[in-house]
Amino acid sequence: MRPAPQLLLLLLCHAGLFVSVTPQNVCQRPPPQDGSELTGGQVFFEPGTEVMLSCSQGYTPTGGSRSIVCKSSGEWTERTLKCSRKRCPVPDQPQNGRVDFTDIVYESTLTYSCDEGYVLHGDVSSECLHTARWSNPFPECKPVTCDLPDVPPYAKIVYDRPVKGNITEFGFGGTYECRPPMVLFGNARATCGADGFWTRPPQCRLVMCPVPTSIDNGFLSFAEQREYGYKERVKYGCVDPFVLDGPKESECEETGQWSRKPVCRAPCSVDIKRGRILYNGKKIWIEDFEPNQVPHSQQVAVYCLDEARKCGYPVKAYCVDGLLEIPACFEEPNDLKYKLSSSLPSEITVCS
Repeated sequence: MRPAPQLLLLLLCHAGLFVSVTPQNVCQRPPPQDGSELTGGQVFFEPGTEVMLSCSQGYTPTGGSRSIVCKSSGEWTERTLKCSRKRCPVPDQPQNGRVDFTDIVYESTLTYSCDEGYVLHGDVSSECLHTARWSNPFPECKPVTCDLPDVPPYAKIVYDRPVKGNITEFGFGGTYECRPPMVLFGNARATCGADGFWTRPPQCRLVMCPVPTSIDNGFLSFAEQREYGYKERVKYGCVDPFVLDGPKESECEETGQWSRKPVCRAPCSVDIKRGRILYNGKKIWIEDFEPNQVPHSQQVAVYCLDEARKCGYPVKAYCVDGLLEIPACFEEPNDLKYKLSSSLPSEITVCS
């Protein structure tokens, strides 16, 4: 038995309604993509429906249209909205430390570290938030601190600058000094280290030098016959006509030995019998040169003849510890020529 026409029409209309709500010709909710998303909770959209996208949290629009439309095919029109990650402020490089990062946009991370001798006060890392601000305040690198250093017996320390209180900072230092006759053994430099401790202090040890000895042709001036401590001094002198060559004083050194002693140097005699010399700016006949002595390191001049120009000129000679060498150009005159004297190189025209 065939159904009535009215019933057949009703069944066809019901089937048509069922086809219009199948998933094949509706659009599903557009997923988040490239920083853009759809707000609200609707899941299915009929063809022809227009929705407005917005940039996700932490993103900002940089171009394109917010609108997309559900097509009859069940797909959305092309999404053109451009969203870029928000940028956080450029971080400052911490003093005595560093900050490492690859970018400063949303979800980027900073990592902080400090130089040797400095400690991080604050968070090690910070993340760029959706608000375009960093999650944590920038930290500081503060110096490691040390207590005051130990000062060994018989020593003192001279700081690089005045100290306030009992705390010092990394890199701060000073120099140890021993009170004589003590001598410093070890590193004289003291420094507050990166580990919070001072460098190892030196020691002050007693150093003595043996009884000082005299020098040839000289004497010790008011010196006691005893051992002397570090930095103590003795003074030397020479008997006349010897002169002192070198330091007047000798000092007891940290090695336990005396510093270089002076030497007494002998005077020289001018070894000519006839002639005139130039000494201390004066011309003197040799027989009038009394006593015939030139102190060590001083000079005297004898006169030589320039035969070609018929003139005379002085040539210097130096006294070196009792030895004065007469210049080779000097010719000692015979008795007659010396008595006449007017033709001697010292008496004729001086060469220009």
